Amino acid sequence: MKRRQLVRYAGASLLTAMGMSATSSFQQAQAQAAGTLSVQWFGHTCFLFTGGGAGRILVNPFRAIGCTAGYRPPKVNVDLVMISSQLLDEGAVEILPGDPKLLFEPGIYQINGRQFQGIRTPHDLLDGRRFGINVVWKWRQAGIDIVHMGGAAAPVTPEQKILMGRPDLLFIPVGNGPKAYTPENAKAAIEVLNPRMIIPTHYRTRAANEKCDIVPVDAFLSLMKGTPIRRVGTTISLRSADIPKTGMVIQVMNSPVR
Repeated sequence: MKRRQLVRYAGASLLTAMGMSATSSFQQAQAQAAGTLSVQWFGHTCFLFTGGGAGRILVNPFRAIGCTAGYRPPKVNVDLVMISSQLLDEGAVEILPGDPKLLFEPGIYQINGRQFQGIRTPHDLLDGRRFGINVVWKWRQAGIDIVHMGGAAAPVTPEQKILMGRPDLLFIPVGNGPKAYTPENAKAAIEVLNPRMIIPTHYRTRAANEKCDIVPVDAFLSLMKGTPIRRVGTTISLRSADIPKTGMVIQVMNSPVR
């Protein structure tokens, strides 16, 4: 997808945010809280979210290379795409069919009565000087507060914690490498955000080729002793009632290696 298209989509989203009417906010809140959230993992940090009246939302489509070499590229029809950066493993929007709306910059957007917030964080430990910025995406779907951290690498600041809030469902990179959390840093971020449910992302699976520089999820799980761990499939369905009221749980999704 060409750069001018990226700019057009982001600009349209901002215009929508400025012109959004508040007359139907009660009905919109009801629609957001209804139904079941379906989450499908395509690999790495790429997930498809459906349900709750939100259409089909895809986060971080990738090209099949390096750590994602063995995954099937997510060439699916969707209504909205959010990317954390324009790197090959989380910003390959050109592979997608159709003409979905695209969010790729930090900011607050209103789309079809639903708010999406992009929070700026560094994509490395050098304040973004090596890999630029990472966008953490926050939104509410099917009554569940979702935070997808993309390729976050730096510690969560007090200001970022305020913006992210306490997630019901947190997607967090745990596999190390030069542009994402180490297992130890992921654990530290979790201690700050105190999410109710965690889905680890960005770790080594059988999809990786010999050039992949990240570690398996077990390195992170070994640090989280005492936290319940559930092994689930490549797709899960959640209702707001499934989110723990106290404590937290880790959901490890099955690798979708083709």
